[in-house]
Amino acid sequence: MFGVRQLGRSKRQKRFTQSLSGPYDVVFNPKTSLSSSKLSTLSHSQQLFDETPQQGLSRNNHLLFEFSRNDQNKEALNLFLGLRRSGSPTDGSSLSCVLKVCGCLFDRIVGKQVHCQCIKCGFVEDVSVGTSLVDMYMKTESVEDGERVFDEMRVKNVVSWTSLLAGYRQNGLNEQALKLFSQMQLEGIKPNPFTFAAVLGGLAADGAVEKGVQVHTMVIKSGLDSTIFVGNSMVNMYSKSLMVSDAKAVFDSMENRNAVSWNSMIAGFVTNGLDLEAFELFYRMRLEGVKLTQTIFATVIKLCANIKEMSFAKQLHCQVIKNGSDFDLNIKTALMVAYSKCSEIDDAFKLFCMMHGVQNVVSWTAIISGYVQNGRTDRAMNLFCQMRREGVRPNHFTYSTILTANAAVSPSQIHALVVKTNYENSPSVGTALSDSYSKIGDANEAAKIFELIDEKDIVAWSAMLSGYAQMGDIEGAVKIFLQLAKEGVEPNEFTFSSVLNACAAPTASVEQGKQFHSCSIKSGFSNALCVSSALVTMYAKRGNIESANEVFKRQVDRDLVSWNSMISGYAQHGCGKKSLKIFEEMRSKNLELDGITFIGVISACTHAGLVNEGQRYFDLMVKDYHIVPTMEHYSCMVDLYSRAGMLEKAMDLINKMPFPAGATIWRTLLAACRVHLNVQLGELAAEKLISLQPQDSAAYVLLSNIYATAGNWQERAKVRKLMDMKKVKKEAGYSWIEVKNKTFSFMAGDLSHPQSDRIYLKLEELSIRLKDAGYYPDTKYVLHDVEEEHKEVILSQHSERLAIAFGLIATPPGTPIQIVKNLRVCGDCHTVIKLISKIEGRDIVVRDSNRFHHFKGGSCSCGDYW
Repeated sequence: MFGVRQLGRSKRQKRFTQSLSGPYDVVFNPKTSLSSSKLSTLSHSQQLFDETPQQGLSRNNHLLFEFSRNDQNKEALNLFLGLRRSGSPTDGSSLSCVLKVCGCLFDRIVGKQVHCQCIKCGFVEDVSVGTSLVDMYMKTESVEDGERVFDEMRVKNVVSWTSLLAGYRQNGLNEQALKLFSQMQLEGIKPNPFTFAAVLGGLAADGAVEKGVQVHTMVIKSGLDSTIFVGNSMVNMYSKSLMVSDAKAVFDSMENRNAVSWNSMIAGFVTNGLDLEAFELFYRMRLEGVKLTQTIFATVIKLCANIKEMSFAKQLHCQVIKNGSDFDLNIKTALMVAYSKCSEIDDAFKLFCMMHGVQNVVSWTAIISGYVQNGRTDRAMNLFCQMRREGVRPNHFTYSTILTANAAVSPSQIHALVVKTNYENSPSVGTALSDSYSKIGDANEAAKIFELIDEKDIVAWSAMLSGYAQMGDIEGAVKIFLQLAKEGVEPNEFTFSSVLNACAAPTASVEQGKQFHSCSIKSGFSNALCVSSALVTMYAKRGNIESANEVFKRQVDRDLVSWNSMISGYAQHGCGKKSLKIFEEMRSKNLELDGITFIGVISACTHAGLVNEGQRYFDLMVKDYHIVPTMEHYSCMVDLYSRAGMLEKAMDLINKMPFPAGATIWRTLLAACRVHLNVQLGELAAEKLISLQPQDSAAYVLLSNIYATAGNWQERAKVRKLMDMKKVKKEAGYSWIEVKNKTFSFMAGDLSHPQSDRIYLKLEELSIRLKDAGYYPDTKYVLHDVEEEHKEVILSQHSERLAIAFGLIATPPGTPIQIVKNLRVCGDCHTVIKLISKIEGRDIVVRDSNRFHHFKGGSCSCGDYW
């Protein structure tokens, strides 16, 4: 690839010279150069030259080198222009130096003109000039031109090879860099420290740690392991490859270290999440008297941001000002991020305002991100618009950040900007955009964006999978997981967490969750916190509270999600005392509690009929933990009082709420009025609910059921007529059962199943055995004005009974049966299922719209407090 091309040297050189000429005159044009470099006046370098116009070549070159060494590149370029204008002589050293300056200034136009001058003056064959040309072209992203110059060089030394190799590395062409590294060794060129540093940098970027270890071996054999910047490169390579112990070993073995060495190791600890070790090393560095550089300040301030250590960040801020480093844009941005992450967003904004005139896309993105993190999404969106008005072009980080401000941002509006600025195929932007569409339930648009992403990384796959999980689309989630496996993408802990969350949906297969649990064990991710927490949630929501508890007990570390899942899981399964025991364990360990924790606790009291305890925990939440009750908390309290028949107390609480009651609260009260047959309060609750959700059938159905139970068939007919007028349709009752990895659904009186004859025969058999066990149908749950005999038939054909009958004939004796129903189980079916569990010797789990019921040996976990 890098050998001499077949075209003759003279022809190649001529063609390359013509390509250089293009819009540029071969004769060096100072005016063009000045314009292209955006230089308006000659600086101090030109004054020096004017004072000593007759100085010789040596003196001129010395001035050039001095400016270049001190990063005064514009001054160096101006001096060179003055030399050319006055006709002063230049040699290969002059041209080599000014080419380096052009690379540093990223000025390809002047660089090409200097190249023409090299050809004209016959210096193009000079190895130093040729090497500088390669370096200039690679630094100005003209990779093909750099390769051509390199191939044209008659003589190449290790510096020439290293310049091309480093150029590949700078341009992200790490594979070409490795090939060139191999080729130079084949041609007998011995790598120098700069060569090793460049190739190690490329390996760090690619995470190719195995090749990095091989290069490390070569470094030792070459005796260059004591070179400081080679050691720094190895520390960086191991740190980025998540081999921080190896990075530390290299660092400790270094006889001499500079500030870069210390910063590389501290940054390595930060990258690998070892914040305490990073602080300890910083303290050790201070004891050894190492001078704090701007880079070290930025790294340690970032560390403070990660662990939200505001007091130390402020100390560093003071030190920065004392050292005179407060003008540094990177440090200011790092401080801004630290203040934002520590919820000091107003101070962060003050810093941002102090950067006026030098604000770039990084600082704009940082302050926008800060406002998003602090929940001030409207302000974040305003700043995003202001940024664009001021002519600062958003980058992929900016778009990814603003797309997380869901409440204030329309995905379609940002999508249009993304398309205009050609970021649609960017993995980070595409992922954020797809996730944003998923959050508003637009699965089709999310999938389209996902398909457009050029190089899908595991983050993109996990985000798309998580989107399907959020939308309850288990089929889509499983499809994505299988697709990523097919394409050879290795799932990580977040992938498993997302797919397990999808498996927690009511429509998901029970076996699917178990299969993904097995996959996570094989992949070594089952003990990851996010995965184990997802497993606790999944098993609890899928009716297997015992397995949820087993996973919970095995967790080495537990987050708030795990604790809350067990509390709410036990509550939903009717194990109120166990739920409260978990809560008290949290309190004894002084663990963090949030609003969701108390929702689970009050729900546990509700399902167990513990009214006084529920009231006590509500007061504890408000008075001791200073958590402001939300609509959901009040809904739980209304449910607590309503189920206990304390409807007046429930109504009193609704009247004292600091905000108007929502639909959930009125629906809860209305359902209780149906159970306790309070017609007057039921009418009020129904009226409120219909005004909030006129198309929701629940209000009409519950009210009509209240009238039916009270025998007021005339009022019931009026409600049904109102439903017809408003075109409100009653939600049909369905029950689902999974048998042999296939899900079957049933409606009341369903005859569509292929085994309907056997199902109804089983129901007839059960009817006889139930009556022998003392069962008598409770026809008050049939809310139709028909004969009693017909009511008994209607009861016997409820969807849950059909599902259970099918489960009994389709599974071996003794096999547990689990069904899901979209509506609440009626009281008569509750009684029947208790008896079936006893006479059939089966454990039966029913998940209805309200809770889990575990039937065993003739009793239910709800204690008939259903």
